[in-house]
Amino acid sequence: MLDARFIRENINVLKTALKKRGYEINLSEFIAFEQERLGLMQKAEELRNRRNVVSAEIGRLKKQGQGAEDLVKEMKGVSDRIKEIDEILKGIEEKTGQFLLNIPNIPHESVPIGKDETENIEVRRWGTPPEFDFEPLNHWDIAETLDIIDFERGAKIAGTRFTVMKGLGARLERALMNFMLDLNTSKGYKEIFPPILVSKECMTGTGQLPKFSDEIFRTVDPEFYLIPTAEVPVTNIHREEILAEELLPIYYTAYTPCFRREAGSYGKDVRGLIRQHQFNKVEIVKFTKPEDSYAELEKLTGDAEDILQKLGLPYRVIALCTADMGFSASKTYDIEAWLPGQQRYREISSCSNFEDFQARRANIRFKREGKKGTEFVHTLNGSALAIGRTVVAILENYQQKDGTVVVPEALRHYMGTDILK
Repeated sequence: MLDARFIRENINVLKTALKKRGYEINLSEFIAFEQERLGLMQKAEELRNRRNVVSAEIGRLKKQGQGAEDLVKEMKGVSDRIKEIDEILKGIEEKTGQFLLNIPNIPHESVPIGKDETENIEVRRWGTPPEFDFEPLNHWDIAETLDIIDFERGAKIAGTRFTVMKGLGARLERALMNFMLDLNTSKGYKEIFPPILVSKECMTGTGQLPKFSDEIFRTVDPEFYLIPTAEVPVTNIHREEILAEELLPIYYTAYTPCFRREAGSYGKDVRGLIRQHQFNKVEIVKFTKPEDSYAELEKLTGDAEDILQKLGLPYRVIALCTADMGFSASKTYDIEAWLPGQQRYREISSCSNFEDFQARRANIRFKREGKKGTEFVHTLNGSALAIGRTVVAILENYQQKDGTVVVPEALRHYMGTDILK
C-alpha cells in the first residue's frame, strides 16, 4: 500500500506511474476524500480550540462564584459536534484505506517502460539449449511413456488442472524439493514450514486481496484462504511487529503446496504441468533495510539462478516492464527456462522487490539503533523454484532418443538413480 501522505503531495507522480503500469484509477475520488477530511480536521481543531478557551473561562467564572450554565451548555454542543466529526473522519479514513488497497505499487526508476510482455527486456542468458538428433517431445508425452505422471486420474480425482505424480515422478518432485531447500539453507536462508491456510488479513498484507480475489481458493466456515504462494504466510510471520535493526536482513525459505484458480487462463496450457490449480514450490523471502533492498534483489535472483545452473538447465533472465509487473512489485525479474518440447523459454521463477508496499499493509517495521521512531522494512521474494515447472524443464532438456530421461547430476543423490526409465 502506498503512503496516503505521499499520494497527497505527489498526485501527478502517481498519475504518471499508473499510466506507465496501464492502470485506470479515478484519483478524483481520493482527492475528494482528502479535501473533505482536511476540511473536517480543520473544523474539529477550531472546535477543540474553542472548547479549551471556553473551558478555561468556565473555570474562572466558577472560582469567582459566577454562573456558567450557558457556556457549559454550549460546550456540550461543541463536544457532541467534535464526536460527530470524529465519526465522519473515521468513515472517511476507512474509505480511503479501501481505496489505497486497490492502487498498485510505483515502479522503480530502473524498470523498463512498456505496454505489455512484448516490451520486457532480456538481461542475460545462461547455458546452451540442447540439440537433439530426434524430434524432442513435450513433457506430457515423455511422462506418459515413463508412466510417472497421471493426468487423467488427477482430473478424475479433482478435475482439470490437477495431476497425480507417481513412481519416479513423485520421487523427482520430492528430490527437487529437498535439493532446493538444502541449497537455499546452505546460503543462510532459515527453513520455514508454514500453514497453507491463512487469514484474510494475511492475504491483504501481501497484496493478494482485494485485487486477486477471483484467483484464490477459500473456505467459507470458518473463512480461510489457500495460499497461492509461500510468500503469503512467510511474509506475514512478522506482521504487526517492530524488528531490531541488527536482525536485518532476514532470509527465509519455505516449501509449500500452492493453490490458484487460474480464472483468467481458459484455453491456456490446458495440457501438462505448466498451469495447475495445485502445485509445489520453494520460496525465498527477505526482510531488509530500505537502502539494501535492490542489492538484495540482485542476490536473491542470483540464488534462484544458481539452482538452474546446478541442474544444468538453460535459462534467461527478463526484466519485466511497467505494465507486466505484479500488483505489489516495484521491480521484478522473471527467470525463464528453455523447454525444447515447446521451443521457447517459460517462466520458472519470479523475483521481486516490493519496497515498503507489503510492509505498510502488514505493518512490519524496524527501529534503527539510536534513532527515534520506526521505519517500514522492505520485503522481497522469489521462487527458488517452482517445482512442477522444474520437472517439466528436466524431462524436456534431458530426454533421450530411447524415451528415457537422464537425471541431472545434482539430483542423483536424492533420486538414487541416474536415469528415469
